[in-house]
Amino acid sequence: MAEPIDYKKTLRLPETAFPMKANLPQREPELLARWASEKTCEQLLAQNAGKPRFVLHDGPPYANGNIHQGHMLNKVLKDVVVKAKSMEGRLCELVPGWDCHGLPIELQVDKKLGSKKRELTKAQLRDACRAYATEWIDTQRTQFQRLGVFARWERPYLTMSFGYEAAIVRELGKFAARGSLYRGKKPVHWCTH
Repeated sequence: MAEPIDYKKTLRLPETAFPMKANLPQREPELLARWASEKTCEQLLAQNAGKPRFVLHDGPPYANGNIHQGHMLNKVLKDVVVKAKSMEGRLCELVPGWDCHGLPIELQVDKKLGSKKRELTKAQLRDACRAYATEWIDTQRTQFQRLGVFARWERPYLTMSFGYEAAIVRELGKFAARGSLYRGKKPVHWCTH
């Protein structure tokens, strides 16, 4: 019986030094470490300093869990735009941020605390929400970095920062001073929990 023909030998395939496997579990940490040590994002910003700016406002995700496919698609698409504009010679900086208030966080803290919640003061409950959000900010930051997103990760905007909250109160005061606030009868939708 004749040996089977190895058709690979009959083809003129290109030769390359690239490995045949991506080997991502080893390569990803190496790439992230190299980008951090070489300060790749900072170099890109410095290279375009003084050039026309391109600003992309990044709506913040809630700091209440691991990122999902929607977060990934959103961040990667924005990162592609920012990197493309940077390569065009524009000064582009993605400033990450997190929404640290609202029902998504409060509901997760409620689940986590269970019946203990009744024993806490309102200030303690707010502190628990703040701690919970901080924990997820750190987790999500790492997850976004692993996607290769270049951003100013060390200086994000957080809706729970006291300066951010103070700015909101100041703006609300301006609305009130102009007479733009009013009391009316409209439905206010509250969480059923």
